[in-house]
Amino acid sequence: MTLNIIQLIYPSDIEYVKPSLTAKWPFGEETVVVWGGDSLEKNLIHVTWPSERWGYDLVMEPYDIGSKNNEDYGIWNKEVYSPVSGVVIAAYDDEKDIAPGSEDFLSLEGNHVYIKIDETDTYLLLNHLKQGSVTVKEGDRVVPGDVIGRIGNSGSTSEPHLHIHHQRQDPTKVLHPILAEGLPLYFDGINGNAMPEKGDIILPDPE
Repeated sequence: MTLNIIQLIYPSDIEYVKPSLTAKWPFGEETVVVWGGDSLEKNLIHVTWPSERWGYDLVMEPYDIGSKNNEDYGIWNKEVYSPVSGVVIAAYDDEKDIAPGSEDFLSLEGNHVYIKIDETDTYLLLNHLKQGSVTVKEGDRVVPGDVIGRIGNSGSTSEPHLHIHHQRQDPTKVLHPILAEGLPLYFDGINGNAMPEKGDIILPDPE
């Protein structure tokens, strides 16, 4: 652990880490990947941490505009869909949304939904949702396409976006979130690569 002082990829080889997961895209419209992939260049903010090794940050146009108003960002208040079938193990939306660029957050994750995945018995984490927007509760079953909440700007976040990652351990039971083991996360039903990278513009296939 270098605490990001020295920027090194957390040492996991994507070819050998199992199980990986192929999920559905969590949005129904054009999305931009601001961080994603398996390299420092493409996913600096995540690949240095064990739990977020293959995490993604997703936005919509306009983004990175410097506005202090959440409503000015394209992804603000957009519906988030469950990417997997599974059981909700945690659902929280009591934390306030903060102004973009603020450090006035209460938790790293902010408002969130955590799902235990039927297929793999691993866990999918979706963070930074809008206060009061989560539509599921602990114990609910979800399938791909179910609305689970809306995009906010809660937690440790520079602007409205969705953080999503896949991990081995139950996030409600680990000693600290960063100590979990991140696992590969792929998507089907989208244009482009199954593991999108920084700068990719993703269009989900219409169903």
